[in-house]
Amino acid sequence: MQKDFVSNLFSVEGKVALVTGAGRGIGQVIARDLARAGADIAIFSRSGADETVKLIEGEGGKAVSIIADCTSEEQVRAGLEEVIRVYGKLDIVVNNAGVCYHKSMFEASVEEFRECLDINLTGEYIVCREAARIMIDKGCKGSIINIASISGSIANIPQKQAAYNASKAGVMQMTKSLAIELVDNNIRVNSISPGYIATPMSVDPNFVEPELLEAWKPLMPMHRMAKPEELVGAVIWLASDASTYTNGTDIIIDGLYTAV
Repeated sequence: MQKDFVSNLFSVEGKVALVTGAGRGIGQVIARDLARAGADIAIFSRSGADETVKLIEGEGGKAVSIIADCTSEEQVRAGLEEVIRVYGKLDIVVNNAGVCYHKSMFEASVEEFRECLDINLTGEYIVCREAARIMIDKGCKGSIINIASISGSIANIPQKQAAYNASKAGVMQMTKSLAIELVDNNIRVNSISPGYIATPMSVDPNFVEPELLEAWKPLMPMHRMAKPEELVGAVIWLASDASTYTNGTDIIIDGLYTAV
């Protein structure tokens, strides 16, 4: 009986979850594990997420990949229409798509600064707004989970990334604001702020400077980066009925990085 109670409390069985940027990395892991927990998955990405769909379907889950640029209102609306055509509803959104530039204010162009904010912040806003319209229209009890970052609370060192930091701080404040706006519509909006996560974008020398990898290690109290799978518990909790009174909150998952 106790096992059933816990399973039901944290269940996402029968729910429909949209995960953006789930073609690889953190998004892929979140999409796959939400499917393992019983959710049907829709994925927005600019280049497709066939690999993620195959992983989910190979384990008996349901998933669909939809080409959509989250900075485009038209593509997001069209993508959500496809979600409704396939699944008929939308219960969960995980706003994961993002980009980061390690450039100083003198190196980064204004266009790059705007692009970072457009993808990381405006894109999440567009998805939140259009998904909320669908949830309200379908009478869904929704949970929107925005992926922010510890970089929204601190200025990381030694890399210079003002655009990224500003965008993630914006995500955190936007999350609180939208939670207030949507509270009477039975839609919760929360964010998760990961620390350093071991994905190809953060450990592969082709994507990140080797000297940064060496500089980060002494700053990590747990002496390692997180595995993407270590974010999933928080995602499932926020997506489930176990967190029905959690709203407008940012959850830091950083292995003590910001505690020291």
